[in-house]
Amino acid sequence: MVDDERPGADGDCRRTTADGGFATAAAAEVGRTDDAGVWYRQLLVVAETEYRLAIRSRWAVAMTAIFAAFALGLTTFSGSSASPVGYERIVASLAVLAVYLVPLVALAFGYDAIVGREESGWLQTLFALPIDRAWLVVGAALGRAIAFASATILGFGIAGGFLLAEHGVGGFDVYAAFLLSTVALGLVFLGLGILASTLAAEKTHALGLSLLAWAWFVLVHDLLGLGIVAAFDLPDAAVSATILANPTGIFRALVLGTLGAAGDAGFATVLADAGLSTPVLVGALLAWIAVPIALAALIIRRRRL
Repeated sequence: MVDDERPGADGDCRRTTADGGFATAAAAEVGRTDDAGVWYRQLLVVAETEYRLAIRSRWAVAMTAIFAAFALGLTTFSGSSASPVGYERIVASLAVLAVYLVPLVALAFGYDAIVGREESGWLQTLFALPIDRAWLVVGAALGRAIAFASATILGFGIAGGFLLAEHGVGGFDVYAAFLLSTVALGLVFLGLGILASTLAAEKTHALGLSLLAWAWFVLVHDLLGLGIVAAFDLPDAAVSATILANPTGIFRALVLGTLGAAGDAGFATVLADAGLSTPVLVGALLAWIAVPIALAALIIRRRRL
């Protein structure tokens, strides 16, 4: 956000930003002539800027606190036994929570990445610099992804540390796999939020698109998919396509692959019928991370300010 404009010694207007001028300094760093054309340096500068702004705005702290509070609360009152089976039951409960909470937090963190910068006036400055617009989007996504992944690992990792101290290392690999899957799920919806931010003309529009995406992937899609699977005798390929078309379905499939009988029996039956392997699920989740960012990078080149 621009607070004021002051004339410099050479007569040009110098902007003072709400974050203490860091955005202006970073923009100047991106546009230095010796870095012009060196895309990876520009990418890293934008990513570092986004990461620092996430830290300064307390987003990283807030996300860490939210994840830690819910994870600790759920693991404290889960009443699981001190055994590998206990880990499985805890992860099964946390997976249900993560499907609803993590996408919502990731979308809230990402929906203003582009349109918010436009409303503050910073995007116009960046567009005037000798840097491909696509790298601005990729850099913003990378910086926010690092901040989000760090907050997720730290937040859920705090609960994991207490579980490790209480239950030991036996079965902790199940929790570690859940933690990595949760980070990937969050990055998917962070990318969707950035895509919504690139498409929208105002922050309110981006927020609306993000909420629609959350409602579709978290609430509506699985209900429709499971209903269709239950109502019709679909081939295995159709069941697989239904799961792969929803990142939350892929997340459930990855987590259930490590839980066995401790997971959702109904979804486990659907997953068994689909016959999806772990490498296929991981590859599909990585594609869900990359595709929204790639689309946003292509769309930003045609954006008019």
